[in-house]
Amino acid sequence: MNKRKICVVVTARPSYSRIKSALEAIERHPDLELQLVVAGSALLDRYGNAVDVIREDGFKISEKVYNILEGETPTAMAKTTGLALMELANVFYNLQPDVVVSIADRFETIATSIAAAYQNIPLAHIQGGEVTGNIDEKVRHANTKLADIHLVASQDAYERVVKMGEDPDYVVNTGCPSMDLAREVLENPELDFDPLEKYGGVGEIGDWHSGYLVVMQHPVTTEYEDSRTHVEATLRAVDALGIPTFWFWPNVDAGADGTSNGIRAYRELHKPKNIRFFKNMEPHDFLRLIKNAKVLIGNSSVGIRESAFLGVPVVNIGSRQNGRKRGKNVIDCSYQTEEVVQAIKQHIQHGHYESEYLYGDGHAGEKIADVLATIPLRFHKTISY
Repeated sequence: MNKRKICVVVTARPSYSRIKSALEAIERHPDLELQLVVAGSALLDRYGNAVDVIREDGFKISEKVYNILEGETPTAMAKTTGLALMELANVFYNLQPDVVVSIADRFETIATSIAAAYQNIPLAHIQGGEVTGNIDEKVRHANTKLADIHLVASQDAYERVVKMGEDPDYVVNTGCPSMDLAREVLENPELDFDPLEKYGGVGEIGDWHSGYLVVMQHPVTTEYEDSRTHVEATLRAVDALGIPTFWFWPNVDAGADGTSNGIRAYRELHKPKNIRFFKNMEPHDFLRLIKNAKVLIGNSSVGIRESAFLGVPVVNIGSRQNGRKRGKNVIDCSYQTEEVVQAIKQHIQHGHYESEYLYGDGHAGEKIADVLATIPLRFHKTISY
């Protein structure tokens, strides 16, 4: 029997950690052949060059797609997605995969789904059925309606996808592959590397060994004009506390220029002594850094998903993760400096939390590979009600 060719498209830095364990399981599976396509900001140095991490992890890249249009506005997002659609249509035509896998909900992932669906290639969607704010909410559910196979991360998501009219036989609760990495980190949680020596970064941080914060704050695409104001409030809070902080650069979304410019201007004007900025880290290193932090601050889904599994205290700011199921480790707050400061202090006083398995038990990769190897393939469907 010929192996099924599974084409996975990674379009951004966070998408890789969302799918890494599944990539490994697909490669190991005797009935599957991995075709890995790397596209978008995952290829760009200014967003952390995730492609280098992918190569270092030993994956062979089948195709690269350069499609990012500069500007970081809603119009640039739309054009970036259009370029991805044109390029991925050719990639799938050339690779002739048996299944294409679209990951989660970033704005450009809709291009993967359209390019596959329009060419009658069975489409599997990872992490559908969840609820958030941002453009992600629309894109996620659009991907669900284009997809034929649904590999969801929670029971809530399973029920929501079925309510959207999808065939229950093609909706499988596998859990989220990033929980697999979190499980491995829980088994070996020690910070066994020096982030400054290994990844460099820019800015002062001081002695972080006795405790530190981590910040991941991205622009909200539906509020992109306010992104600079939003990040300045967080900068003031972290600077005022004076605790050593590892701060990660934002994703390539509308408003990213505002976030980036806000960071640069604050650094020039105030010269904080406790903040060091990074573009990217290898997924396991990043989760170990998170695990050993006093608090994770910002609006990344890492604060809602992996951090619940790891028991890391999280201050979630603003609307970007609205509606996503969260654990006891999360304090939600607005873009008010003093509110952010108080939430951080409350978490530091409390300390870490018990692990909560909201998005899987840490064995999603193998489950995903098994489904992709055995489920009957089809590229046509009708709504089930």
